[in-house]
Amino acid sequence: MASLTDFRKLGDEVRNWGRWGAADELGTLNFITPEKVTQAAGLVRHGKVFPLGVDFGSSGPQGAFKFRHNPVHVMTVDGGDVTALTEYGPKWLRNSVGAEVAGFFADNPFRFNDDMIVMPLQAATQWDALSHVYYDDKLYNGFPAASVTSFGAYHCGIDKVDGKGITSRGVLLDLVKHRGAETFLEPGEPITPDELDEVAKRQGVEVGSGDIVLVRTGWWARFEEAGDGAEPYSGLDWRCAKWLHEREVAAVAADNLMVENPVSGVEGTFLPMHMLCLRDMGLMLGEYWDLTALAADCAADGVYEFQLVAPPLRVVGAVGSPLNPIAIK
Repeated sequence: MASLTDFRKLGDEVRNWGRWGAADELGTLNFITPEKVTQAAGLVRHGKVFPLGVDFGSSGPQGAFKFRHNPVHVMTVDGGDVTALTEYGPKWLRNSVGAEVAGFFADNPFRFNDDMIVMPLQAATQWDALSHVYYDDKLYNGFPAASVTSFGAYHCGIDKVDGKGITSRGVLLDLVKHRGAETFLEPGEPITPDELDEVAKRQGVEVGSGDIVLVRTGWWARFEEAGDGAEPYSGLDWRCAKWLHEREVAAVAADNLMVENPVSGVEGTFLPMHMLCLRDMGLMLGEYWDLTALAADCAADGVYEFQLVAPPLRVVGAVGSPLNPIAIK
């Protein structure tokens, strides 16, 4: 078990504050250059598309967490409204929507359905914004944590990312295949930096500046089998933050619920890698990605690099965003 002193020492080593200027709110996404985007586009050779997002619905993985819930989908206009019009007639419609709208529908065959969704922005496949996690009252690049209020994040919100789009070279590191696991990594064995090197070498792929690294642990496949959002798992050891920093990785995502290992590894802390990546490095984390089909294709053709397109929603002031990322080979 490492100490808080060890943690703070690594934080000093990987901190990117001021690297792209005092006003920067993009962090390591700055590594995604036009040349990197061009390189990623050149990886599309067969036109194969792999959606990496999971379903947003009532059977999602949030049942085990009291501070988040699964999405609630509600129809605001549906066929039942048409039935009410038929049964109760124009008078009911006039009282409900007004005479002008009622007249339109009475003389027009056009009908429609409409709906809405109520959900935490991190209920399923998502990006953590740089404002999501902090310590010592500071966000990434030294912005005050107090700049996140009930109105949202003034600094480092997910809306600050949109200008970058998040399109780059993606690299899959398949830990399930590397360890010879049947479905998923058993809990209790965090993924170390040395193991990431071993996987990359075995797969014949290098991780470099501007890449987005996807880590397959098999947790999502296990969740689909068991339907248990509290299923224990193994994730990245907190020291992997240094590995990502040294390679100038733009972002990292995994098929589990927190990317990093759920057992801290640092005395007196919770999710130390979140703090190092989001707050110190300015490196976004992606959670609940479905990497199963992509991993099967990579294993079949031996190609573990691809174009990755993963823009967040432009939710002003949000500290995270849902998305449906796409890998293209």
